[in-house]
Amino acid sequence: MRLRRRPAVAIALTTIVLLALAARASARPAAGPGTRGAAAHRGPAHRDAAHRGLAYRDACPAAPRGYARCFARLVVAPARSGGTSSGPGLASAPSASGGYGPADLRSAYRLPSATGGAGRTVAVVAAYDHPAAEADLARYRAWFGLPSCTADSGCFRKVDQRGGSALPPPQAGWAQEISLDVDMVSAVCPRCRILLVEADSGSLADLAAAVSRAAAMGAEVISNSYGTPESPDASRFDAAYDHPGHVLTAAAGDSGYGPYFPASSQYVTAVGGTRLTRTSGGRGWSESVWRGSGSGCSKLFPKPSWQSDHGCAKRTVADVSAVADPATGVAVYHTYGVRGGPWRKAGGTSVAAPIVAAAYALAGNAASVRYGSFPYAHAGSLNDVTAGANGSCGGSYLCTAEPGYDGPSGLGTPNGSGAF
Repeated sequence: MRLRRRPAVAIALTTIVLLALAARASARPAAGPGTRGAAAHRGPAHRDAAHRGLAYRDACPAAPRGYARCFARLVVAPARSGGTSSGPGLASAPSASGGYGPADLRSAYRLPSATGGAGRTVAVVAAYDHPAAEADLARYRAWFGLPSCTADSGCFRKVDQRGGSALPPPQAGWAQEISLDVDMVSAVCPRCRILLVEADSGSLADLAAAVSRAAAMGAEVISNSYGTPESPDASRFDAAYDHPGHVLTAAAGDSGYGPYFPASSQYVTAVGGTRLTRTSGGRGWSESVWRGSGSGCSKLFPKPSWQSDHGCAKRTVADVSAVADPATGVAVYHTYGVRGGPWRKAGGTSVAAPIVAAAYALAGNAASVRYGSFPYAHAGSLNDVTAGANGSCGGSYLCTAEPGYDGPSGLGTPNGSGAF
């Protein structure tokens, strides 16, 4: 009898396990169109213990060797700090998302958005296609009263990494990055033209080709909101970011202390991240280092002549910074490949890089600027960030904010466009 019962017990246990797996699978969100599985654009959810109730997810998952991931972070649970109002991370109106809009960013950084940038082109480099990029951008700009920017008018253009129309396949995670980038360029420089260059994939080779294409097509400023932990592989692509007469910005990363490429390249302006909140006095805003902001010493690339800090023998990250903390993030309009929304609250140094790129476009100096040197000669036109840290490095300026230059915030955040 015992021998007969064992198969029955085994079958019962197998059935229970299968039922549990089926229930778990049915509860998992379906992958959006154009993705390579749900993980390609959803990623794991993270909770920020420093801001109780805030949950966010990375738009892009970790990337294999030789590839970069985008740095956009999307809030997926209510956050009560920062933003013009409070509410869920996914919302039917930007006021409900709790994210900052164009007027907030212009106020915080005193940017001449109403008068500068006309005729300038900011390129956004990203991987894969965002099929609804132009339509989503139109909704963002219309809601906030920004002038339209369409392909028909010549303001918006989308090309592949060869400058043509053979666009790569869509991918929902990178599409969210694209929406964030073009919205931030629009918020800061609404009179700028936008060139979206879509790399065939997230490989460093394809992204490097897309950067070179953006420069060849005449973009004065090129924004890069992606990266990979610095490794010897990255050095093969450093030359692709060397474009005199063009300014390149690169997000410093969202994993705290430690350098990421291409931000660690000596040819770019590396952009760190801050936590931006309203205050009642002085400037009307307060900033501290966002603990996710990347920083550190490059092991590969030489220290440019305009960097004089003594803690790194080679290149030091970052150069400047802007808002990046998801808890005090920005409003973004996005519809493709994900549920909810369409208004979302976003953070990451993916926010900061296009903000600074657009500030360069407002200034109009890209043709004469030597790589990332200009802010070092005009630090008085930046808001010095003196509080916060992004990790452990012995308490030095490389991971801890202090007066003047420090790794996580660089020289500081925009205070007008005079530093660019």
